[in-house]
Amino acid sequence: MTDRDIDRPAGHLTIGPDGRPTPSLQDIYAQDKIAPPDHMRQESRVEMGNDDIPVERYFSKAFHDLEIEKVWRKTWQWACRLEDIPNVGDHIVYNIAHDSLIVVRTGAGKADIRAFVNSCLHRGTMLRKEGGCVKQFRCPFHGFTWNLDGTLKEVPGAWDFKHIDWKDFNLPEARVDIWGGFVFINFDHEGEDLLSYLEILPEHFESFDLENRYKAIHVAKVMPCNWKLCAEAFVEAYHVPFAHPQSLPYYGDSNTQYDTWPGVRHINRMISAQGVPSPSLGADFDPEKTRTLMERDTPFYKSAEPVVNGQTPRERFAEIARKKISKSSGRDVSGISDAVALDLIQYTVFPNFVQFGGVGLAAGYRFRPYGDDPERSIMEMFFLFPKAEDGSHPTPPGIVWLTEEQPWSTVEAMGSAAMVVDQDTDNLMRIQKGLRTSRKPGATLATYQESRIRHFHRTLDAYIAAE
Repeated sequence: MTDRDIDRPAGHLTIGPDGRPTPSLQDIYAQDKIAPPDHMRQESRVEMGNDDIPVERYFSKAFHDLEIEKVWRKTWQWACRLEDIPNVGDHIVYNIAHDSLIVVRTGAGKADIRAFVNSCLHRGTMLRKEGGCVKQFRCPFHGFTWNLDGTLKEVPGAWDFKHIDWKDFNLPEARVDIWGGFVFINFDHEGEDLLSYLEILPEHFESFDLENRYKAIHVAKVMPCNWKLCAEAFVEAYHVPFAHPQSLPYYGDSNTQYDTWPGVRHINRMISAQGVPSPSLGADFDPEKTRTLMERDTPFYKSAEPVVNGQTPRERFAEIARKKISKSSGRDVSGISDAVALDLIQYTVFPNFVQFGGVGLAAGYRFRPYGDDPERSIMEMFFLFPKAEDGSHPTPPGIVWLTEEQPWSTVEAMGSAAMVVDQDTDNLMRIQKGLRTSRKPGATLATYQESRIRHFHRTLDAYIAAE
């Protein structure tokens, strides 16, 4: 389904907002050497009003409890990648608020993956504290044991449990489905299927081939703020000039396009151009500074090849990216667009999954509550690299868990992305504390540049209100 296929109700806008700095993203794309895919040449906005967002939803325990019942137990959530559990018995533990699941491979087929509630049916002991590879699930307290398919295998002292019906003593399950190499879970057995839930995402990501990637880096940290605040910091570029000023010479912050689509509840998008200076630097900004500073901050774009006379930094960086991606992946990507080679193409999947498109390195985020604390959260960042042409790839690493005191830049493999997240972490702590002390009952959002946040809260409100 594309924007052209959707009925446009009142309030749906297909042109940019009045007063937006020029050039727009679409103006930039009109000058690119190789044009982007059709869906990136479209722009869609849904008018959502300008009401404030109640600040109490960022720290209220009552609202947190509502989210557990109405959101976390009703939505599709990314749990792991297929390459995390390649062999029979491989499993991860996925925790969300009070709930815990064992996501396990039970057979050799792509679909042979189950998600069991991580609780012994005897007296409730957690069966697994962490992932690994096992042949069965045995309770460490009294030894009740289940097979990988969740059927009861062993009851120590079974003579004293004649009241148990073995065939009905299976581990309870959540739903499991797969898209793009991601394993999703859903506690709600009555809700829509995953493909319906993902709406326009599969079509837009068709050429990005996420299933033929592997997770090369995965870093996690407990953050000093509500999970929604954490997520909101990474879905808009409005804060870039003040939080990340080093990127202005090569990042089109106020050129960023924000897309919401009528009838699309779970997906929204932003696309930010790279290799162009921020409009705030003025039309006379020296393009040589764009080139040298982007090379300084992102060594991937360095090249020994001489600069072609008259070539813009964006054209040069796109060509460098095409050559390096082709070499590293063993695949010819010389025909990909400048936008796909360079730009930050970011989609949110409600409630907590953010994935970037592209054909080289593809990054993503996941945001979750930290246990039962509405004022702390878990943030994760991961990077997907292309598999070799024969499908082979290195063994994916486990999650690197940082302490709350460790900066993201502790993980050198994250490159310049770590500095950006470190800059945001301090601000997130200040926002959480500031909302607590504020006498203003609501947070005020920009109409356009923070429209993805408003779209998120509109969907959140619908889930909270659902019977």
